[in-house]
Amino acid sequence: MPLILAHADIAALLDRRAVRQAMEFAHAELAAGRFQNPAPQALPLPDNGSALPMVAVAGDHVAVKLLTDLPSNRERGLPVQRSTIIITSAITGECVAILDGRAITAMRTAATSAVATKYLALQESSVLGLIGAGNLAIEHAHAIADVRRLREIVVWSRTAETLERFRARTESLDIPTRSADSPESVLARSDIVCTLTPSREPIVSGHWFRPGQHINAVGAPPRRDHREIDSYGMKRARLVVDSHPTAMAKSGAVGLAIAERAITEDDVRTELGHIIIDPALGRRSAADITLYESVGLGLQDLVTTQFVLAALDQGVA
Repeated sequence: MPLILAHADIAALLDRRAVRQAMEFAHAELAAGRFQNPAPQALPLPDNGSALPMVAVAGDHVAVKLLTDLPSNRERGLPVQRSTIIITSAITGECVAILDGRAITAMRTAATSAVATKYLALQESSVLGLIGAGNLAIEHAHAIADVRRLREIVVWSRTAETLERFRARTESLDIPTRSADSPESVLARSDIVCTLTPSREPIVSGHWFRPGQHINAVGAPPRRDHREIDSYGMKRARLVVDSHPTAMAKSGAVGLAIAERAITEDDVRTELGHIIIDPALGRRSAADITLYESVGLGLQDLVTTQFVLAALDQGVA
């Protein structure tokens, strides 16, 4: 009988540093062709909803993560995005586990941004800017503080309550947190910037980018009409994606920038795994503006789930 793990069970087992190391390994293996992550196909649902089956193969496991994106859930007071991960043995076909996707998605997303930051941000980067202060922002602060020595975190949030919750959940980092009055002021004060909003219209202009800056664009849902970075920003930056086929299928920032002729498909062929294997494919000078466009992979979920299952086998509580 498969294991069934709820959010609380999973959250107690996850380790941020170990998940980051797993993401680095997974992306290198994907780039080398040893792991598989085909581009997903979105399925339309009622009320402008969509379902996205995200499939991956790594080692002895096959995963399917079913992500639902349901804008009408806002009116119901429910999460807009929900996900369930099913793990099957690649050897016997047996269903190994069924897991709630919330904790895994948040931690693996931030961990992958930290990997991108490790390889693309300048070593001397010391100010982290966050556009959005929710759960993803909390995870990103912890993850990126583990790869760069931060002296300040600058945060813009639409609500004071969310910002205060962010401060409480990141107090253990012992890094001063300053509030910003706009996304533009975050860009003006930060070396590393993470955009963490479910924006449909661009919340960041490429005109605000500064030489040497690194941006992790993370928050937009997997819809071709949503983006956080405008086309000029995509044009100005040296782009890195988690997976070229998946970015072409899921990223609104990529699709709209191509449609507006700011970039071409060739501009988004460099994957995170490529720069892990060969860092020279990423940042080439201190003045480069680098941008990691995160759309999310089933492989990231699968490898994080493998860590959870291994922790259970070892009796970690």
